[in-house]
Amino acid sequence: MKTVRLTTAQAIVRFLVAQRTVIDGVEAPLFPGVFAIFGHGNVTGLGFALDEVRDALPTFRGQNEQGMALAAIGYAKAMRRRQIMVATSSIGPGALNMVTAAGVAMANRLPVLLLSGDTFQSRIPDPVLQQVEHFGAPSTTVNDAFRAVTRYWDRITHPAQVAQSLPLALDTMLDPADCGPAFIGLPQDVQAAAYDFPERLFEPCVHEARRPRPDAREAEAAAAALRGAVRPLVIAGGGVHYSLAEDDFRRFVEAHDLPVVETVAGKSCLAADHRCYVGPIGVTGSDQANRLAAEADVVLCVGTRLQDFTTGSWTVFGNEALTLVGLNAARFDAAKHRSLPLVADAREGLAELDGRLAGWRADPAWVAQAEDEARAFAAFVAETTAPGDEPPTYAQVIGAVNRGARPDDYALTAAGGFPGELNVNWLSKGVATFDCEYGFSCMGYEIAGAWGAKLARPGAEVIAFVGDGSYLMLNSELYSSVISGRKLVVVVCDNGGFAVIERLQTGMGGRSFNNMFDGIGEDRVRVDWAAHAAALGCRSETVTTIAELEDAVERARAADRTTVIAIETAPDRWTPGGAFWEVGVAEVSDRAEVAAAREELLAEKQRQRVGW
Repeated sequence: MKTVRLTTAQAIVRFLVAQRTVIDGVEAPLFPGVFAIFGHGNVTGLGFALDEVRDALPTFRGQNEQGMALAAIGYAKAMRRRQIMVATSSIGPGALNMVTAAGVAMANRLPVLLLSGDTFQSRIPDPVLQQVEHFGAPSTTVNDAFRAVTRYWDRITHPAQVAQSLPLALDTMLDPADCGPAFIGLPQDVQAAAYDFPERLFEPCVHEARRPRPDAREAEAAAAALRGAVRPLVIAGGGVHYSLAEDDFRRFVEAHDLPVVETVAGKSCLAADHRCYVGPIGVTGSDQANRLAAEADVVLCVGTRLQDFTTGSWTVFGNEALTLVGLNAARFDAAKHRSLPLVADAREGLAELDGRLAGWRADPAWVAQAEDEARAFAAFVAETTAPGDEPPTYAQVIGAVNRGARPDDYALTAAGGFPGELNVNWLSKGVATFDCEYGFSCMGYEIAGAWGAKLARPGAEVIAFVGDGSYLMLNSELYSSVISGRKLVVVVCDNGGFAVIERLQTGMGGRSFNNMFDGIGEDRVRVDWAAHAAALGCRSETVTTIAELEDAVERARAADRTTVIAIETAPDRWTPGGAFWEVGVAEVSDRAEVAAAREELLAEKQRQRVGW
C-alpha cells in the first residue's frame, strides 16, 4: 500500500479537497471553503495546513466564531445541501461560540463540518490556556458540549483515526435522513503529529445525493388515502428544496389539482402566483391556509418535520377523520403523530405516488374553495403591505421591498417579528429563493447567514431583514461581507427593542418588562444604525417613509458593497391572523389578566390533536 507522510491537519485538508460533488451536471468541490478564526489551538496545526491548500480550499476570515459558523449554515441552505462549508476555531471560548450555530444546523437538518482545536492528548502541559478542567473526568473538554447539537461527534486522538472518522462524518452530512452538523475535535499535539497515510484516502471521490425509493406497501397505502380524500391538502416543507424536487412537486400538484400550503422552511417551493398555492400554514401562517387545514381530511406532508409553528401546536387540523401522510426521507419525521409513513426522497416519493394516482384529481368543489381562499390571501397581503400611516409596519416594509423584487432575489431572515411577517407578506417570485431560520430561531443569523448565502449565490441579490435586537446581538459579519467583496442588502427595522416578545408578554397578561429599550434604564440612547454600519465599511442610510425605502433599495442594488438601510417601524402593529401557539402561562398569578390568558390557553388546548 502506497503511503504519504502528512500531519493530521494536512491529511484532513487533503481529504476535504479530494471530495467532489455534481451541481447542475457540473462537477464541483463538495467542500468549497473554510470559515476560520485562528487561535493558539488551531493556527499552527490546521492553520498551517489550510495555508498550503489556499487555492484549492479557500479560507474566509469571520469576525465571530458563531457568526462564521452561521454563515456556513446559510451557505448550505442556499445551496440546498449540495455543498458543505467548514468552520474552524481555536479551543475554549472560540469553540463554545460555535455551539449555538451547531444547534441551528441540528434543528434545521443542515450540514456543516465543525473543526475545533482541543487540549493536548498527552496532557503533559495541562492545564493549558483556555482549558476547563473536570477534576474527575480529565478527558472531558469544552468540546463535549457539541455532543448534544451534532449528528456526528468525534475527537481525533491518533492520526490514523482520520481515515475512519472523516468518511463517517461525511456520510452523516450527506445522508438525507440523518443530515446535520458534524464535529471533530483536534487536540493540538495530534494536529501536528505525522503519520503514513494511505494515498488512496486522498483520491478524488464524487458524491451525489442518495435518493431512497419508497416501500411499495407504504406507497399504495398513501395513494389509497389520497384517492379516498374529499378535501386533500399538501404541505410543502423544506425537504422539497433539499431533494431539488421543486419542478416535480409543481407538476404533481398541478396534475392532481391539489391545494398547497407551505411551512417556513418550505416557502418558495412554488412561486406565490402559482394556481395551486394558497398561503403559509400555522402560527406564522395565514387564516386562509389554516381554514383549509381545519377542514382537510387527508394531508400529504412533503418533507416537513411538523414543527409546532406549522401545526399550531397541533390545533390547525380540525377534521376528526384526518389522515396524515408523511413523505419524508427520515423515518422519524415520516411517522410523526400516527401519520401513514412514506419513507422516501421527496422527488422519488412524489413520482411513485403520481404513477399510482394516474387520472385522479381532487374534488372540483374543494379546488374551487381553495382558489377562493388563495384569492382572499392575495387580497389580504395587498392590504397589509400597502403604504399607510408612519411609522410603517414590518408588513409595509416587506411590501416595499417585495414590490421591486426580481425572481432571483434571495430573501433571508430569522428570529423576532420578521419570520411571521415575511412568511405571510413576502410573495416569492422565484423558486428556492427564501431562507427563514426558524427551526432554532437564532437571533443573529440574519446577517451572518446572508453572508454565507451570498457566497453560495454570487449572482443573486441577497436581502436580509433584521430587527434592531438581532442586529445588536451579532452584526460583525457585515465587515466580513465587505472585506470579502460579497455585497448584501440589509434592511434594519428599529421598533425599539424586542417588540414581538413584548407582544407575547403583554398578550399573555403580563406587564411590559425588560423588552423595550424605553423601559430599560433611565435614559434610552438611540442607536445610529447607519453610522454603525458605515464604521464597518458598509454603505448606509436612514429612511423614514416607504417611498424613501423603495428608492434606497434601488440604490443598494446599484451599489458596489453591502448597504444597510435603517428605518423606524411601529412596535405594536402586526399582521393579524395565524394559529394558536402553546406557551407556558402561569397557572397561579395575582394578575387577573394572566388568569384570563390561562383560561384561554386551556380552552385552545381542547382542540389539540393527541393520538387521533
